[in-house]
Amino acid sequence: MKKINVGILIFDEVEVLDFAGPFEVFSRTRLLKGAESRRSDDSAPFNPFTVSMDTEHLTATGGLKIIADYTFNNFPKIDILIVPGGYGTRTLLNNESLLKWIKSVSDKANITASVCTGSLLLAKAGLLEGKRATTHWGAIKALKSISKNICVISDRRVVNDEIITSAGVSSGIDMAFMIVENLYGEEVSSDTAKYIEFHRSKQTL
Repeated sequence: MKKINVGILIFDEVEVLDFAGPFEVFSRTRLLKGAESRRSDDSAPFNPFTVSMDTEHLTATGGLKIIADYTFNNFPKIDILIVPGGYGTRTLLNNESLLKWIKSVSDKANITASVCTGSLLLAKAGLLEGKRATTHWGAIKALKSISKNICVISDRRVVNDEIITSAGVSSGIDMAFMIVENLYGEEVSSDTAKYIEFHRSKQTL
């Protein structure tokens, strides 16, 4: 089976659940039902991995030490790009190299999605112009300030308008399940949610 590459951007002060939540969903998805199918990768449709800018060793929020699978110098083709949030996004909003990388990868990817304040990076990269989008409740004003051409939605956990954006932290799990369902159907997404014992929210747009 040819797997779908899911590239998850990480950086210093990335919110842990922003990247780990979607990683859990994509890494635990199987096309065959049940716990036994998770003992191998035979029916796993996704190949999730992390990508950082220029160093493999990073510190997430709360002091968690993480090591990226790849950097911008050696990452494989990305079919689904996930841009998480966290306090670290604030220092990256004017990082032209990062914004160009996001735009370039997004242009080639089949799906681009964000979690929490990752939407601010997508907005700064010009990817949310003329689109509906959401973000963490504490960053609604910040997202609106980036461009008046973004229709900011504040009462949905996930908004899908070509680019998929999700609200704060745990909503990234719902976002990942939306992608799984869109690609492989309700049965596969529900079985995966059952496996990780997650109660999905339908508060999407």
